[in-house]
Amino acid sequence: MTTTTGQEVFERIEAFRRRRPRLRDERVTLAHGAGGKASAALLDAVFFPAFSNDALDAHGDAAVIELPSGERIAMSTDSFVVKPLRFPGGSIGHLAVHGTVNDLAMLGARPLALSAAFVLEEGFPIDSLREVVADMAGAAAGAGVAIATGDTKVVDHGAADGLYVTTAGIGMVPAGRRLDPSLVREGDVVLCSGTIGDHGTAVMLARGDLALEADVASDTAPLSGLVESLLAAAPSTRWLRDPTRGGVGTVCNELARASKLTVVLDEAALPVRPAVAAACELLGIDPLYVANEGKLVAVVSPDEAGAALTALRAHPTGSGATAIGRIAAEPPGIVVLATRLGGTRIVDMLVGDPLPRIC
Repeated sequence: MTTTTGQEVFERIEAFRRRRPRLRDERVTLAHGAGGKASAALLDAVFFPAFSNDALDAHGDAAVIELPSGERIAMSTDSFVVKPLRFPGGSIGHLAVHGTVNDLAMLGARPLALSAAFVLEEGFPIDSLREVVADMAGAAAGAGVAIATGDTKVVDHGAADGLYVTTAGIGMVPAGRRLDPSLVREGDVVLCSGTIGDHGTAVMLARGDLALEADVASDTAPLSGLVESLLAAAPSTRWLRDPTRGGVGTVCNELARASKLTVVLDEAALPVRPAVAAACELLGIDPLYVANEGKLVAVVSPDEAGAALTALRAHPTGSGATAIGRIAAEPPGIVVLATRLGGTRIVDMLVGDPLPRIC
């Protein structure tokens, strides 16, 4: 019988931390769109080297650009290919607005306007298109943004699975406001604004392929108002991210790697609806990796954690906010889950794509 020394454990963790996803595929797979390891490998190997610049190299879901006037704008773009187009709690139209608005909000920007581009498959029903457009209009009004410009293309029957939507957005970043992984410090508190995994589970069940029934609705919602409430109560907030593709587990890994610190999550504190937990258990999926479309993860200073939680819970989209973890110094660059049984395990980035086309 052999035993493992503390030094050997540390060396294994260090080797794990240094691993970077590498692109080994010769063709694109669905996993490359899941927001996990395969996505990171594709970005690192193809897109980041080709387009490298100061704004892009921050590797965020949106970018901050300083204007000649000294003002700062945030810019983001996203495509939506969800299947089915409608699901409990929302539709592709809601996602197209909320997804881009929320990416801007995670940089502290106040969204101003969106563009919208539609790729339509020949034969797509006009009535269905009207419904999607009406959903987008309602979502934009609710988020306080205008859809200011756009484009429409039509492709051959069978080439687009009905409808794809791409949106881009701009917002203004108030003077003095900065959110960045480099601001995160040991001892900071990790907050989540509500239950996780709702959106991905709702879309999965709506497909009807699994013969499962559960009362789960997507959480799709705009988060800019929630962010403003949070930052007013906790102005020293360090970092924000909406855990969409890849879920909370993946965005926490991105934070750990960018900050070179450890994110320690508390399994008992993770807010998961019983129906979501049951569906994930049946499918062998960890709710930490299931997508959300109306939640945020925040890192705040311990001095402001109480005020931050109070502000989040006072807002309609943050009523279920809770503290889910903390920031530690060692071992740097990884995510650790403190389990209900008193042990710990490493939470890696998402591998593969258990739920393709959920946004």
